[in-house]
Amino acid sequence: MSDADFTPLRVTYRAPKLGRTQIRDWARATGYLVSGRGRIAPEITEAFFAAHPEILEEASTFEMVRATARTPGASPENYEWQEDSPLGDIYTIVFVRGLDEREVLRRLGAADEDIRLIDDGDHSCPEGPEVITVRRIGDWTVAIEDCGWRGLQREVLGALSRDGGEAVAVHRHDYAQHHVAYAVDGQLITDINPGFPTDRQGADPDRLNRHLRELGIDPAADDHIDNPIPAALAIASRITNVMITPQHLHRPVLGAAIPGAY
Repeated sequence: MSDADFTPLRVTYRAPKLGRTQIRDWARATGYLVSGRGRIAPEITEAFFAAHPEILEEASTFEMVRATARTPGASPENYEWQEDSPLGDIYTIVFVRGLDEREVLRRLGAADEDIRLIDDGDHSCPEGPEVITVRRIGDWTVAIEDCGWRGLQREVLGALSRDGGEAVAVHRHDYAQHHVAYAVDGQLITDINPGFPTDRQGADPDRLNRHLRELGIDPAADDHIDNPIPAALAIASRITNVMITPQHLHRPVLGAAIPGAY
């Protein structure tokens, strides 16, 4: 698929001259569930506008591109569930080919004594260990890092992919920058900002451009993506043929609580 084979799906948003605090305060008072930080759900913002039409008179508009599948395969729509997922607003999912679950944990920094069954009561926190769970899905081992990003680090991706392996990391960070990174045989091939895909780094930053195009994203355009994490997860699924579902979050499951991670 070439850059001329599609027209990106553009969505228009209204940007009123007010802070998010005003919308959050109204949402809470009206009975909506809204977090104290991060993205406000579009339906809440639209409901706020409907209740305050006078604010829209001074609102500006801006466009974003919504990623959606243009060819058969994983789609961002498959990952709409994670927008309000129990994974929270900071996490890293790493797909690793060529290693079993325990070896993935070791290369992520876990000692053998750290490895155990992780249950629903185990969570990463500033004063405690970092929790990572692993499960085998098809030919890949999938590690889910609770509120962390060690699996995104270049040296860790190198370790996870060395000796002919592959690793794909999807990192969500609602207060910083999202990433989708791909490493092969110890080398970082590309690291893409899925919110602004023209921002690409690595030994071969254009290696995944085919997948961007298949999701209706023009790799050469200075477009901002409306649904960056569903897009990043869809790219990872297209590389690995592994689809993460809410069922894969169920515990107890093998993992590690790594001391002194913070």
